[in-house]
Amino acid sequence: MIQTIEVRTTSKTELLDITHAVEEAIRKVGVEEGVCFLFVPHTTAAITVNEHADPSVAADLLSELEKIVPAQGRYRHLEGNAPAHVKASLIGPSETVLIRGKRLLLGTWQGVFFCEFDGPRRRQVHIQIVGT
Repeated sequence: MIQTIEVRTTSKTELLDITHAVEEAIRKVGVEEGVCFLFVPHTTAAITVNEHADPSVAADLLSELEKIVPAQGRYRHLEGNAPAHVKASLIGPSETVLIRGKRLLLGTWQGVFFCEFDGPRRRQVHIQIVGT
């Protein structure tokens, strides 16, 4: 069964920690051990696993992505969100995380982040949980 969680973003670019929402989806299914597949069905958003203990890490990531892919550039896509498409492609639309004990098997400081690059918007994350 595929579950979908709704994400509301409030800024042009932001990283939202969705770890707890993903773990709630795992609890609903009741899988003790397995795999959690996460997929973002948007071309200007992404998903990543990174440190969630210190919020400055997310701020640094967004800051460095802006340096690599500046808002003002020589883009051919004239809709105005070309940098968002590039950033989403760099980070990627999916993550795979193991499950143990009905929880994501993440490192001590790791969390799952929804990456918004063209907000604010209402978004979705699809979750497929496989296991026993």
